[in-house]
Amino acid sequence: MVDYDEFSMLGDNADEVGLVLAAPLVVRRVAVDASSGHRLSALVWGDGPAELVLLHGGAQNAHTWDTVALALDRPLVAIDLPGHGHSDWRPDKAYRPQDMADDVAATIAELAPDAATLVGMSLGGLTAIASLAAHPGLADRLVLVDVTPGVDHDKAEPILAFIAGPETFESFDAILERTIAYNPTRSESSLRRGVLHNAKEQADGTWVWRYDLPLGDQQAVIDHRFTDLWDAVSAIDAPILLVRGALSGVVDDGDVAELSRRRPDATVVVVEGAGHSVQGDRPLELAVLLADVIA
Repeated sequence: MVDYDEFSMLGDNADEVGLVLAAPLVVRRVAVDASSGHRLSALVWGDGPAELVLLHGGAQNAHTWDTVALALDRPLVAIDLPGHGHSDWRPDKAYRPQDMADDVAATIAELAPDAATLVGMSLGGLTAIASLAAHPGLADRLVLVDVTPGVDHDKAEPILAFIAGPETFESFDAILERTIAYNPTRSESSLRRGVLHNAKEQADGTWVWRYDLPLGDQQAVIDHRFTDLWDAVSAIDAPILLVRGALSGVVDDGDVAELSRRRPDATVVVVEGAGHSVQGDRPLELAVLLADVIA
């Protein structure tokens, strides 16, 4: 069995981008029992009241933000969405943004009640929209990382193709090899850390993912249910920043035009050299943008 200490790799995160770890580094894992009866897990960074909350994308987990959190060096909370990371899986597999909004809002209320900035990437961004729409006042500012309600199956096809892979892998090397093949903008070392956080070894030596996201269900969600959130974007009473990855096709110019039509006050920034996972490809650039938003 492979030993896994989820905080042992933070030094590698820092070294890869030239950061110096703060001493002492304060980060811990906590759990919240949401009203739905499901438990959500989160990483709490720092000792003070959280200034921002981070929601990861589908088939990811809270550790996707590690390098961004290290670069920001301020109190924050990164949540594992339902069915992801260390959060409970749902027997009904209800992972639409609208289905997760209440549990996410309850977790934010408990762990980060004063956090003014809500950041969501991909599925996390759509969940952030749904959460703010259902719970006005949950945050004062919204940052969407490479996603709008205009995402559809064609735009998300590279992501869905990766998720459509085997459920079980014969070895760590096999699951890492597939991950590298589908993430050409990322370093092997960062992907190795990502797999260790996002997969687990079974007793027989095989490896499985830590997320519960069947392709068929996700495909139906993307094809039919995300566009409903455009009305939520219009209704949210909070400034919106959209961060696009220059190498990603998940957000196109038509999506930006629709966002601008509904929210003329929205700001759009393109991060060069970044694909869909801006936090993985260009974490320092994203950290600077988030620090500016908070300031």
